[in-house]
Amino acid sequence: MPTQPAFVIVGASLAGAKAAEALREHGFDGRIQLIGDEDEPPYERPPLSKGYLQGSKARDTIFVHDLQWYADHDIDLLLGTEATAIDRERREVTTSRGNRIGYDRLLLATGASPRHLPVPGADLDGVLYLRRVGDCEAIQRTFQSSSRIVLVGGGWIGLEVAAAARTADVDVTILEAGEMPLLRLLGPQIAPVFADLHREHDVDLRLGAHVTEILGEDRRASGVRLADGTRINAEAVIVGIGAIPNTQLAAGTGLRVDNGVVVDASLSTSDPDIYAVGDLANAFHPMLGKHIRVEHWANALNQPDTAAQSMLGKRALYDRVPYFFTDQYDLGMEYAGYAEPGQYDDVVVRGDLGRREFIAFWLADGRVLAGMNVNIWDVTEPIQELVRSGNRVDRRGLADLDVPLDQTATA
Repeated sequence: MPTQPAFVIVGASLAGAKAAEALREHGFDGRIQLIGDEDEPPYERPPLSKGYLQGSKARDTIFVHDLQWYADHDIDLLLGTEATAIDRERREVTTSRGNRIGYDRLLLATGASPRHLPVPGADLDGVLYLRRVGDCEAIQRTFQSSSRIVLVGGGWIGLEVAAAARTADVDVTILEAGEMPLLRLLGPQIAPVFADLHREHDVDLRLGAHVTEILGEDRRASGVRLADGTRINAEAVIVGIGAIPNTQLAAGTGLRVDNGVVVDASLSTSDPDIYAVGDLANAFHPMLGKHIRVEHWANALNQPDTAAQSMLGKRALYDRVPYFFTDQYDLGMEYAGYAEPGQYDDVVVRGDLGRREFIAFWLADGRVLAGMNVNIWDVTEPIQELVRSGNRVDRRGLADLDVPLDQTATA
């Protein structure tokens, strides 16, 4: 009697859970083992810096499935278990519990970890990072017990945490090393929208600020010192300076690693029996013609279906337009596309920047690379179609609210 095929997923994350779900939906009836180093079942991360952090979403809403779902779909969920090594010759994963788990196909969904601030005092109590649900709950408690915090980093996570803190009536200082939060991504025309938003909510936004030390009293953070000697007092320091893909497991087994685990458009690694998805995957994107690694919810949600089909021997390519969103105070935003600094030569605004009701488009040679809608809704699909088509657009029409987006293409 033939042995039942076994698929192993390392990373009990949104991506890992959606991969297990997709495998069952595509007819796989073999063994599925989902390994996660957290004690919590797979959950979504956006609420950790948005609704759950602010207290507007209940804890049970963050989970991808309840525990019964895994039992009903015959998925062996191994929580509190770290995958420590992969033996590609034997097709085995070794775990922190000493188990050796055999696989026919292996999916890596190990995500990323926060980049740590390399300064004296970084190990003090009260220095916090946001990645896991426990981190979120520690920050919630900090909001309840503190009157002033310092946020190091003005990226999406930093700005969302700042908004949550101000909603909780906590005084916030944001220390951003660059000239403007989000400047690299949004450019000098659009980035000020977010800086102004936070200043209007009484955030002390300090630009060109470089932290050289986290100060402490009795082993607890009490503030920071900047490169110019300025001291800023605070009862907690929250660091959001980016994330590093968790490539250690893959690198240890000789898989190709370069800013993540390198995969093709089918999400296959340099080993045809191993796949990678989510924050971990530096994936070739057919539309863009290059590898990109995107640390956003949409990839973790959607890539697993492509990976599941590929693992089952079906032809599948991941070519969705990159997408992410943010919620800060009364501002809601969606971004679709991929526009790197230096890649675009024009920015077109449709709507009112001052009222924060607009769509911004990043163009190169008259073609839309990316679009961002702020407090304007139900436009993501036509924006994505403009990005995907590669057609040149009429600049005046693109900026005119009276011209439908699907009528702006010129060729």
